[in-house]
This record gives sequence, structure tokens and C-alpha cells, in this order.
Amino acid sequence: MRIPLDQQSPVPLYRQIERYLRQSILAGKLAAETRLPATRQLAQDLGVSRITVNNAYAELESDGLIYTVEGSGAYVAPANPLPASNREPAIVWPLWQLEAQARAESSPETSSERIPQRPRHPHPIAFTGVGDPRHFPVHDFYKALKTVLHRDGIAALVYGGFDGGYRPLRETITHMLASQGIQAHPDQVLITAGSQQALALVCQVLLKPGDVVLVESPTYNVALDLFRSLALKIIGVPLDENGLQIQGLEMLLQQHHPRLLYTIPNFQNPSGSCLSGIRRRQLIALADRYNVPILEDDFAGDLRYDGRTQPAIKALDPGGRAIYTGTFSKMLMPGLRVGFLVAEGPIFGRLVEAKRVNDLATSNLIQRTLDEYVTIGRYQAHLRRSCRIYRQRRDAMLAAIRRYLPSDVHVNPPKGGLFLWLRLPEKVSSLALLPLAAEEGVEYAPGSRFFPNPVDGEGFLRLNFATQTPEEIEEGIRRLGMALRRLITGSHG
Repeated sequence: MRIPLDQQSPVPLYRQIERYLRQSILAGKLAAETRLPATRQLAQDLGVSRITVNNAYAELESDGLIYTVEGSGAYVAPANPLPASNREPAIVWPLWQLEAQARAESSPETSSERIPQRPRHPHPIAFTGVGDPRHFPVHDFYKALKTVLHRDGIAALVYGGFDGGYRPLRETITHMLASQGIQAHPDQVLITAGSQQALALVCQVLLKPGDVVLVESPTYNVALDLFRSLALKIIGVPLDENGLQIQGLEMLLQQHHPRLLYTIPNFQNPSGSCLSGIRRRQLIALADRYNVPILEDDFAGDLRYDGRTQPAIKALDPGGRAIYTGTFSKMLMPGLRVGFLVAEGPIFGRLVEAKRVNDLATSNLIQRTLDEYVTIGRYQAHLRRSCRIYRQRRDAMLAAIRRYLPSDVHVNPPKGGLFLWLRLPEKVSSLALLPLAAEEGVEYAPGSRFFPNPVDGEGFLRLNFATQTPEEIEEGIRRLGMALRRLITGSHG
């Protein structure tokens, strides 16, 4: 039997044999009751060990595709009793597809941990996601859309803004940024498909596989997924209640020579901490000294409930040291997918070109509609309403945590943003808690998603307080408390 094997593939040899035979059986190329080669003979034919063939046969037998007769050998099991016309023919995938799958399976866990699936609760309460689009004034946005179509006609339906985006929207963004102390020109603003694309463009332009990127630990999980997908080396910098710890950062800069420092200084995701003013100034000074660009992600900086604002790192930039990213998706609705970045110097042209070759341009119609919506003041009104609603929900979640969770669960109340970051009791794993919480009908993001080394996050979990009403928050935290008690007492058979 000739089975194509790739000795250089990351897919184990026994798995290559097993998949080839599996696909042949399911496709009907090996008929029922066909005798397979003896393990010794097949091993000799393929130039592999007999154990390798035994392992392949064992996998097939455990799935009922073959059976063995002592003293006789292995045979293809009887076919599926369904008529052949009702069966989907199995596809024999090319080896490059199997190699791609093997690379994904061997990579570090990303945001979709392999959690055992259990029956879903009929009415789950999810403390995941970003903002709550249910209170977004859809009618106002629809009116802005109609205004644009009536006013601009065909001009709104063609490609536009290859030099950075729809210019009136870029001008509007500079006016918004001025209130944060960022003095930007429209020619320094690039419209992107959400802040995630802004992160990807910066990585595409500045980094290559193997480069070091410094991140807060913990940090935004999808940014970590992006960095891993680009084969970057991720080094974590610890956080405290005042944000990224500057003490020790200089040693990391000297030791690792990073090519990028990624930070979320306002209401950090997931911890909710804010970088203090003095640390912001120290950070820009260190980045200048060690020639490291700063990527400042201000995904929810406008959602402040308490305290006073800090200047953006970009506002402290003497010129070209930091790239600033923001988004409208978190403030308005996730499906909007409009963000922006601010950069100056030669790098801006490189970013514009990277945007062009990735997706040509962000939707011209949506850019124009968003500009119309923002400039007539509806955005600021929606932002004020969101802050009022989300502050109430934050306070409701903090109160429910005090009522329903053990006293040794620790949380620092954030002054803004969307998330609460919980530290569980000692030796309690958020991954072990997750299936029990799902049984009780509550969902959250386990802390392992947010660390460069996922093991460091097992004692933490993130809750989004913005997506549910106070009543739903009350019930969800009560359910979480029940799941946590089951885990601690061991009553989760």
C-alpha cells in the first residue's frame, strides 16, 4: 500500500497514515471487509517503525472504522448502513492543509481555549463582548445615512479616501482629539476597519517574525492572538493599580531590544487600570532613549466614570515616537468597524500603503455617515448617555460581587471602561470554573486569554459589566457565585 508520507511535516507519521486510511475508508476507496496490510509489512513498505503503524490502526479501530481478528489481521469495518447516495463523500485534503492544521494545533492557546463542551443553559447571561448596542439610537444613525445618500448620491457609493480616508471624517477626528490634548492634522489620520486593523497595519509595517514586542501583562487577548500569528516574541511587563510598571522596564528594553511597545493606558483591557501621569512621561522618555515605537491603544478612553483625565501618551510625544489608535466601534456598535490611527513622519505613508494593499479602503458610505452622525452632536450625546448607563452597571456588578462571591475574591473598581478584573481565591482556576459557570448559565472570559504565558492567568477572570442590565448582572453574579461554591466544595460531579 502506497501512502504518501512527509518526514519533514509537523504532523506525526502515525497521524498521516491514520488520516490517509480514514479518508480512503470514508470515501469508499477501501471497501468493507478489505483486509489491511499486516502492521509489520506496512511498516517495512513505508520505512517507519511498527509502533507507528500500530498507533494508526489503533486510532481507526477506536473510531469503529476497522476491526481486528486475532491471528488474521485488520479489516475495514462494515460500511455505514445509510444509502451511499445519502452520504457525503469524504474529501482527501492536500498535505499542505493538514500541515496548516498541525501548526495551529501546536501553537499556544489563543482566545478560544479548548474547554470541554457541556449542555448550554437555556437562558445564559454573558459577561463577554464590548459595549451594549441595544441602547444605540439606531433611528438617529439611519437618519444620518439617509442624509448622506440624498446629499452625496453616487459619490458615497464608490471607493474613496485612498490617501487615508474620507477627509471630513479625518478633520472631525482631529477636533475630537484636540480635547484630549492631541494636536493632530487630518493628514496624520488614517481611517481603519476598527482598531484591530490599526494594530495589524502597525505590525505589518514595523515588525517581522522573531521580533520582540513588549506588552502589559495581562493585555488585550486579540492583540496577543495577532502577535502570535505573526510569530513575534512577546515579553510581558507587569501591571499594578497605576498601570504598566515602569520600574524594571528599562532592564527589559536593554535585555530584549524590542521593536514595539504596545500599551493600553486608559482603563486597560482587561485589568481596568490607568497609567499614572508620571509613568506616561517616563514611558515616552524611555521609548525615545531606546528607539522603541509606542503603540497606544485608546479603545475606551472616553468612557470615564470617576476621577480626572490623564493626557494621552501621544499628547506628550515630541514627534514621531508614538502611534495612537482609537475606535468608534466600542462607543457606538461593534458591527460599525470604523477605527483610526494617528502617526506622523515617514511611517504614515507606509501605513497608508499597507492599508491600501490590505483592503483598499474602509467603506466610503459608512465613513460619510459616521461623520454626519458625529458632527451634528449626536455622538457626544450618545457618549454621555453611555457613561451614565455603564457607570450604573459597573456599580451594580460591584455590589453583586460583594453579595454573592466569597470575600477573598479581589477586584479593583475601575474608573471607566467596560471590564472588571477578578482575582479568584488562592488555587482556584478560572478554566476549571468555566464549565461549571456555563452549567449555571453565566459566561465570562478566563484570565489565561490575556497573558503572554496563559498559565499566569488561571487565577483571574474578566467580566464585562456594560453588556447586561442591572437585573441581568444581579442574576449572573449570583449564578457565578453558585458555580464558584461548587468548584471550591468539589460538588461538581
